[in-house]
Amino acid sequence: MKRIGILTSGGDCQGLNAAIRGVCKTLYNHYKKDEIEIYGIIDGYRGLITGEYRLMKPEDFSGILTRGGTILGTSRQPFKLMRVIDEENNVDKVAAMKANYKKMKLDCLVILGGNGTQKSANMLSQEGLNVVSLPKTIDNDLWGTDMTFGFQSAVDIATQVIDCIHTTATSHSRVFIVELMGHKAGWLTLYAGIAGGADVILIPEIPYDINKVIKCIKQRTKSGKNFSILAVAEGAISKERAALPKKQKKEALANLMYPSISYEIAAQIEKATGQETRVTVPGHFQRGGSPVPYDKLIATRFGAAAGECIINEHYGCMVSLINGRVVPVALTDIAGKLKTVPADCEIIKTARLTGISFGD
Repeated sequence: MKRIGILTSGGDCQGLNAAIRGVCKTLYNHYKKDEIEIYGIIDGYRGLITGEYRLMKPEDFSGILTRGGTILGTSRQPFKLMRVIDEENNVDKVAAMKANYKKMKLDCLVILGGNGTQKSANMLSQEGLNVVSLPKTIDNDLWGTDMTFGFQSAVDIATQVIDCIHTTATSHSRVFIVELMGHKAGWLTLYAGIAGGADVILIPEIPYDINKVIKCIKQRTKSGKNFSILAVAEGAISKERAALPKKQKKEALANLMYPSISYEIAAQIEKATGQETRVTVPGHFQRGGSPVPYDKLIATRFGAAAGECIINEHYGCMVSLINGRVVPVALTDIAGKLKTVPADCEIIKTARLTGISFGD
């Protein structure tokens, strides 16, 4: 009897259920009914710590291809706290996860998640558990894979927001800032900004000069364009703050006088130009709803590849998309590494060639 556990961890996104389905359909297709058991672990690593799981049936994975969210539930368990003993409940989280893995008599643990999740997956692999992971995040910032599932669906939603903002920005002759998700990596804002026709794109990897942003807007007004649209990542940072030592930079961001960086930028633009400036924050809309066809396809490919790794007993890996092929890469090679936007990447060049400003 092959026993497989599966969990989803961290922020939810589109395609999680499609990926779960891909894993399980591959396993059910390979093994006979009495040769495989799949256990769904509830609410991510928290369920593995507390021992909340249930034996799944093949029908549990039917009809979930187009569903957003995750049928298993999820939670955030920060990697940096994984080895910290929970004093209130006196729980050794790593020991508890290993004990529940053994209690379920698992042959492999399948883990779907982003950067922190992959670091914890690697830790469990180093602790002796058989682990196969899948790359999930709307930020597309996982090292070792060209694309993550959830990203394209989030790009579609973010782009639609920018598209819709165009009409009201034009009607009211306003400057609009659309603040998109991405604390450390600007892939989502970059893709959606270009696809949505933003005039300015601000991402964490390219610190901005507010004077150059204002100059761009004034030039548009001078040329007869009565509105401007900025796509701003939530982690966008000014050149002044970026130059600060790490501790001072953290303090400066923590003491920001505005709800987010976009509101500060809006106030600066309005003061300098006199043009009415508004901020739109789609927030968790970017994570929600059904996956687009691309994500349904790539999540299924990732799931099937993970199932194949289990069949071949190829553990300690994350399935990745590299040059169009889905292949396993070692968790030790990718865990803890962040894939940010290179300043000289082709898509940045495309944006600059078409007149988009990065405020630098």
